[in-house]
Amino acid sequence: MKPSKSLAGLVALAAGASTPALAQPPVAPAAFDVATRTVILQVHAEGIQLYACKADAAGHTAWTFREPVATLIRGGETVGRHYAGAHWELTDGSLILGKASMSLPGADPGDVPLLKVDVVENRGTGALKDAALVLRLNTHGGALKGDCAEAGAFRSVPYSADYLFLR
Repeated sequence: MKPSKSLAGLVALAAGASTPALAQPPVAPAAFDVATRTVILQVHAEGIQLYACKADAAGHTAWTFREPVATLIRGGETVGRHYAGAHWELTDGSLILGKASMSLPGADPGDVPLLKVDVVENRGTGALKDAALVLRLNTHGGALKGDCAEAGAFRSVPYSADYLFLR
């Protein structure tokens, strides 16, 4: 799939940015089917994925995803945050709530999946006011699977990702 002009321009812009960049530019997988969409904003996120140790009815305990906590960065500046409920909130007052519609595996088993997220609520008049989709790309870290020892325990796993907001 050939990237859209908007996405291609964004990738070129990101490559020339003076901020720390991930090794791979943010290119959406063809399966996400977003070539005709326009990119509103691209940010880099640094944070954690928080997991809780939960017991099932049989008493078996396993790590369960609870929520993300991340700082959104653009041009070396903090521009917002990402948190539970699949919220992205910018310092310009715009906020969106999303619901995952598709996921693909990250590059490594320790990476959280790539996500396509449908925006289900927009608030404010800032940069995200017209966002319809969010893509989580270039994920590094953040995954935690398997058994845990004590129900009620928490573990945070560092992660980073690029987020593209599209209309």
